[in-house]
Amino acid sequence: METQKPETFIESAPERLASAIARRRRMIHLVATGFSLSILALSVVVLFRTFATVRWWDLRVALEATGWDQIALASLFTILSYLALTGYDALALRQLSLRVPYGRTALASFASYAISFTLGFPLITAGTVRYWIYSQSGLTAGKVASLTIIAGITFWLGMALVVGVALMVDPTGVADINHLKVWVNVVIGACVVATNGGWLVWVSRKRRHMRVSGMTLELPGFWVTSGQLALGVIDLCAAAGTLYALLPRGLAMSFVDFAATYAFACLLGIASNAPGGIGAFEMTMLNSVPASSPESMIASLLMFRAIYYLIPFVLAMALLGAHEIMRRWASLRADMGKNDPDAA
Repeated sequence: METQKPETFIESAPERLASAIARRRRMIHLVATGFSLSILALSVVVLFRTFATVRWWDLRVALEATGWDQIALASLFTILSYLALTGYDALALRQLSLRVPYGRTALASFASYAISFTLGFPLITAGTVRYWIYSQSGLTAGKVASLTIIAGITFWLGMALVVGVALMVDPTGVADINHLKVWVNVVIGACVVATNGGWLVWVSRKRRHMRVSGMTLELPGFWVTSGQLALGVIDLCAAAGTLYALLPRGLAMSFVDFAATYAFACLLGIASNAPGGIGAFEMTMLNSVPASSPESMIASLLMFRAIYYLIPFVLAMALLGAHEIMRRWASLRADMGKNDPDAA
């Protein structure tokens, strides 16, 4: 009787490559998760120690010391920032050769950012809001995903340019924040700005494509990329201006230094994966901005969270509710018109 030899499985070269790529992705994911948790843990420790020394009466006094002129200026900067964010979607739609009325574009952009800033998990929250609104104009899920990627590129281009320019324009002030030598900051800033310029030249020479999650996406050319750079800078500077307007009066810190600090705080907040960067953002600002007391800086941060995050979130939810009511009412009227035999 012939015995059967046990079958052995031998991986082919493509399978080994796919397995290696999968292992690498898992390793990168684990490292990124560990990094995010480390930032979050450090933020919690620093904030706990800071709040342990806070005198709540002084915090109340600092909140009451915030003038209405400061609140009005911060509100104007917030409006400017969210207007720039609507431009993110408008440029992305232009790049994708899609026509959507600006009113719908503004609603989708504002609501998606306001909700994702507050709740976190932008791929889920912002993506869901965008798809719900843009699908009413006939956009597919793939087009909405492409739009989201292009809008994300706009944010990172603006962030990089602001950080690079700040490192070059005021390397001494930034050195007090990142504790690097002045010449190192200048070199880093020049490299960042040069990289932005190189990107602009690279996408201008011919049509460029990138592959993301199985999708092939055509990158914006010279004019759209230039618009992305401008909008990214306006958005970030306006958002920084919101908090800058709420800082204690008489604070000796230039806007360039503050914008760089704000950008670094945003980067740490993004890396922590916490909703709105909460915790890591506050930790960076409390340890980098030379406020007269922790209470005065905490008061400014609380006001900033209310004006830039909470109020837009509530407004976005109200607008989405009103939009859905109007859409259902229009659909109901259309159905009533079809069923009315006396309708013309």
